[in-house]
Amino acid sequence: MNQTVVILDFGGQYNQLIARRVRECGVYCEVLPYHTPVEKILEKKPIGIIFTGGPNSVYLENAPRCSKEVFELGIPVLGICYGIQVMAHMLGGHVTSPDSREYGKTETKYDTACPLFDGLPPQGITWMSHTDYVDQMPEGFSMAAYTDSCPTAAMQNTEKKLYGLQFHPEVLHTQNGKEMLHNFLYKVCGAQGDWTMGDYAQNAIDAIRRKVGNGKVLLALSGGVDSSVAAALLAKAVGPQLTCIFVDHGLMRKNEGDEVETAFADKGMNFIRVNAQDRFLDKLSGVSEPEKKRKIIGEEFIRVFEAEAKKIGRVDYLVQGTIYPDVIESGAGDAAVIKSHHNVGGLPDYVDFKEIIEPLRPLFKDEVRKLGKELGLPDYLVWRQPFPGPGLAIRVIGEITKEKLDILRDADAIFREEIAEAHLDRDIHQYFAVLTSMRSVGVMGDSRTYDYTLALRGVTTTDFMTADWARIPYEVLEKVSNRIINEVRGVNRIVYDITSKPPATIEWE
Repeated sequence: MNQTVVILDFGGQYNQLIARRVRECGVYCEVLPYHTPVEKILEKKPIGIIFTGGPNSVYLENAPRCSKEVFELGIPVLGICYGIQVMAHMLGGHVTSPDSREYGKTETKYDTACPLFDGLPPQGITWMSHTDYVDQMPEGFSMAAYTDSCPTAAMQNTEKKLYGLQFHPEVLHTQNGKEMLHNFLYKVCGAQGDWTMGDYAQNAIDAIRRKVGNGKVLLALSGGVDSSVAAALLAKAVGPQLTCIFVDHGLMRKNEGDEVETAFADKGMNFIRVNAQDRFLDKLSGVSEPEKKRKIIGEEFIRVFEAEAKKIGRVDYLVQGTIYPDVIESGAGDAAVIKSHHNVGGLPDYVDFKEIIEPLRPLFKDEVRKLGKELGLPDYLVWRQPFPGPGLAIRVIGEITKEKLDILRDADAIFREEIAEAHLDRDIHQYFAVLTSMRSVGVMGDSRTYDYTLALRGVTTTDFMTADWARIPYEVLEKVSNRIINEVRGVNRIVYDITSKPPATIEWE
């Protein structure tokens, strides 16, 4: 069993990021609601506890607070932002709302004798995001950092191993922030760094074999990163007992259906590819409203999957690619429910299975990719761009035809090729082309054209909840534009989307 750190979530926007940083340090962690009973926390046998930030003022009557017993367990605690305020308030200190607030990059001075800042420079930039601060520390605590506006940017009680930071060490804007977390984990909690993908893969394979025994397993394979890695893991664990059904709805990117089949067809599992392109296009004929497109595709996918599953007969286990952000986003404690995830995707009730297996449930997306590499999946699947369930149907604005899909496939492939050629494919977190419904006049040679306008979209993001438009170099955009105009018939104008999320969404429909 891995050493574990428990992160108590007080509704902070960076809770996932804290967890990712802890795991990047080689330590497994889980995010739990702030009101989790002490007994449940102790069941995890944590070597440390971290409090997240949160939007509340701790001195208000209904402000979220954990059990006071957490401070009496002898387990090291690190409070971040709202977390330091909870710690101070509950242990007899005082939190106030001063006249001046601190937001953004802030010059901060540290006491390098504090274990959190051991080996770091005595001052640096931190990311502050607070209205309240601790103006009176609890008994037994000493100041470990300060700024011009905040007298307690960090506090410590080394005897009880209680620490607090008013700033956010988990964000990249804080200089040496990851090192501070590493110091807490290794120098305060005694972490050994036993969280590796190699160990996870072997443990997951062993656990799946114990659970499945001689049973039959079914997986709906979309070709996306999560389902592909889940399929590879199950294939190694139970091989021929696994059946993967890959429904090719004709709305995938160029050559993608063939790439998925190449990756999985000869891996010792039962791989079924259903070529249902004509069936989906018939259902979508004449439909231009985005939500209606989504519903038609979702319904038709179920019907195709249903027909194939009937041929298999009884299935003992159904696999779905739920990952850890899906679990967190579905609501923890008083955190907002960002979106409810049901990764079975509305699969029909009649599919006869007794249990769902979610082998990726503890993992973040970057960890899923690492696992995919560990399992030997090719780069084109592991680093596959995020792709919506309805596929290119929501990247063709308006009515869908095979002609439009082929235009978009060719243009999108060129865009992705040039981004990779410029070595930007790991820096831009999502990039794709959109075929608009707008036509405009152009000139090619001596002839007038009246063809489609194609939009390019690229964003950078940490969590896909917010995103900024990617600053792709002009020379790359110029090359993409020239190639698409010259090589793809039906397009005579290229535009680049420079809208962030919000107010826009990442996808156009």
